[in-house]
Amino acid sequence: MQLRRTAIADVIIIEPKVHGDERGYFFESYRQDVLERFVGYSVNFIQDNESKSDRGVLRGLHYQIGSSAQSKLVRVISGRVLDVAVDIRKGSPTFAQHVAIELTAENKRQVLIPRGFAHGFAVLEDNTIFSYKVDNYYSPAEDRGIAFDDPSLAINWGIPTSELLLSAKDQQQPLLADAELFSYQTNYYRTSDYEY
Repeated sequence: MQLRRTAIADVIIIEPKVHGDERGYFFESYRQDVLERFVGYSVNFIQDNESKSDRGVLRGLHYQIGSSAQSKLVRVISGRVLDVAVDIRKGSPTFAQHVAIELTAENKRQVLIPRGFAHGFAVLEDNTIFSYKVDNYYSPAEDRGIAFDDPSLAINWGIPTSELLLSAKDQQQPLLADAELFSYQTNYYRTSDYEY
């Protein structure tokens, strides 16, 4: 598996080594020791979640605050999404910047989205199954969000806005300027990619 940093160093792309033959394929979808060695901190995912959506569904931008903050490890089981992580750590050199990564059943990429980021995805294909691990349980009291169409973020979701399908909650999220945010703390980053 190959791990590499995105334009925002804390957001990591993981690409598995896929072993295939006429019978199908096999790959390791998660290795805690490899991930921890790369990021330089302990990872303890405690829950797996899954959603199924059709083209045009947009979920996000979501995060949890306080002691319920979550890191996520996301991937697509079938179909295709545009996955987006927004740095909402006040004081960060990449504050309010985002990365957008296409995840598909074919490319089998995963993305690590650490605490301090808002996360969302737009579904690009019908019958898409999206799966993710989290390192903290859901807390309704500390659940927060940011408007998907906040002009200060300028996110291109890959689908015309008129075709997007959002929950009632996601249609009423605040702008970044009005949202509760994280504080930035300097971390040690490895600058090279890692492969085992």
